Amino acid sequence: MDHRTIVTFQSDAFNISEPKDYFINQCCFGDDLAAWMIHELRQRQYATDATPGQEDFGWYLGFKISGVGHFFVLGYRKETDQSGTWIGSVERNKLLFRKRGIFLEAIQAIHQVLSNAPQINNVRWHYTRDFEASHEELGTEHP
Repeated sequence: MDHRTIVTFQSDAFNISEPKDYFINQCCFGDDLAAWMIHELRQRQYATDATPGQEDFGWYLGFKISGVGHFFVLGYRKETDQSGTWIGSVERNKLLFRKRGIFLEAIQAIHQVLSNAPQINNVRWHYTRDFEASHEELGTEHP
């Protein structure tokens, strides 16, 4: 079954302007957002990694659903001098086929955290094919 696995949202609660010396690239914002996501998932009794990991474009965190590992990969896309969009992707924690076999409960766990946070706005869920084809207007409020 095909699920909406990419989420976009806005928030000014997390660092988007001050590069840290440990960033792989200057634009690798999201370490504080990923740490917050770990905290929020743990509050909901999900097993998570202790700390987020870094990619060249952003951050990721691991979490388990029914004992099966998933990742939430996130980064920031600057759009104007004053605003931008956070982009997240729910993936399976396996070497190959990270886009296959994603549990709906994993997507719902991420949605629950984002949609219930007052500092998060305009949560929109996208099919990968639509997002990659630049059809973000097809996104929906729910996965």
